[in-house]
Amino acid sequence: MTRIVIQNLGKSIELNSFSKTILKAVQEEGIDWMHACGGKGRCTTCKAIVLEGEANLEPLTAAELRYQKQGLLRAGERLACQAVVVGNITVCVPEDSKLPHLKYMD
Repeated sequence: MTRIVIQNLGKSIELNSFSKTILKAVQEEGIDWMHACGGKGRCTTCKAIVLEGEANLEPLTAAELRYQKQGLLRAGERLACQAVVVGNITVCVPEDSKLPHLKYMD
């Protein structure tokens, strides 16, 4: 069993499968997460800051590498729609990706 902790939402998700992205996992749990392009890696609105367990994500995708080169994705940040979870991670939602109807704890 793998766990995703979303620190600044105070939520935790248990995964039985290792083939899901962060975005897919949170959506399946009914948690809203910003994603303007529909989760296709064409924008950076679904950013997640990885606080713990960065090694428990599949390597950066081509889309993430492109955004890193453009300076739109910094070290420790991943696109939730691209980052496939393979072990326990702790993430938080960055300030510019927070949704107004959710209560964040930071």
